[in-house]
Amino acid sequence: MRALLIGSRGQLGSDLCRIWTGDLVALSHQELDVCDRDQVYTTIAREAPDLVINTAAYHRVDECESNIARAFEVNVLGAKYVAEAARQAGAAVMFISTDYVFDGEQDSPYDEEDPGRPLSVYGVSKLAGEHVVQQSNPRHFVVRSSSLFGIAGASGKGGNFVETMLRKARAGEPLRVVDDQVSSPTFTADLAAKLQELAATDRFGLYHVTNSGQTSWCRFAEKIFELVGLQPSLTAITSEELGAPAARPAFSVMANRALAEAGLSLLRPWEDALEAYLGEKGHLASAVASGTG
Repeated sequence: MRALLIGSRGQLGSDLCRIWTGDLVALSHQELDVCDRDQVYTTIAREAPDLVINTAAYHRVDECESNIARAFEVNVLGAKYVAEAARQAGAAVMFISTDYVFDGEQDSPYDEEDPGRPLSVYGVSKLAGEHVVQQSNPRHFVVRSSSLFGIAGASGKGGNFVETMLRKARAGEPLRVVDDQVSSPTFTADLAAKLQELAATDRFGLYHVTNSGQTSWCRFAEKIFELVGLQPSLTAITSEELGAPAARPAFSVMANRALAEAGLSLLRPWEDALEAYLGEKGHLASAVASGTG
């Protein structure tokens, strides 16, 4: 399979580049802007892939609240151009979406048949992006994941939650982390490997793909510090106390039902994935060396 990856320098894109075993053409945002329709069509036609993987997104959730046009330009119009160009080139398309398409009012994990009711501009734009991809290319994989952390860090965000927590803890900063938003933290290396498995099935449709288990952001931070042997000042707060511009779902854990029905194994528990991530980044080794692990 010849695949074309859009967004090669992000957390997920970087891990797809690392693990992909077939023919992969990887393009960064600087090399292919999904909002440039002519460039998208020309590039996909030239590369003649069997699959186009679109990881490009405007994912600064709070900024989206005040930059609605940009959110929809990237997450909806760009997604549409990519899906249509892939179809015209005879290729399937894979679009990466988010748990933020849900309102968080459910008390059990969301499956693929549950309706999306996003609370934020970002969530609305990603749900709209899902719809235009589904309508524009019948050979589609729409994959929702959540709370991503990866070796490369998030493109445009200067890292990820894990690195932010460690940096602030080592600087001696007191930490206040929300404890009323529950999701499934997902290691992008695990997600990337599963995306390749999924792409090989040709079982098109909507999928939830996350590491197993669930936790709040505050409990996630506690686990990070436990694994590396740090004991910072950590206070659990509410979303109301944080006062972020964009509303987040209180509960956005997703059941990976469609993945199981496709005959694919579920991802390992998030705790195991976090430990693997910390090991790859050298945080566990440094903890042992400093006598804190």
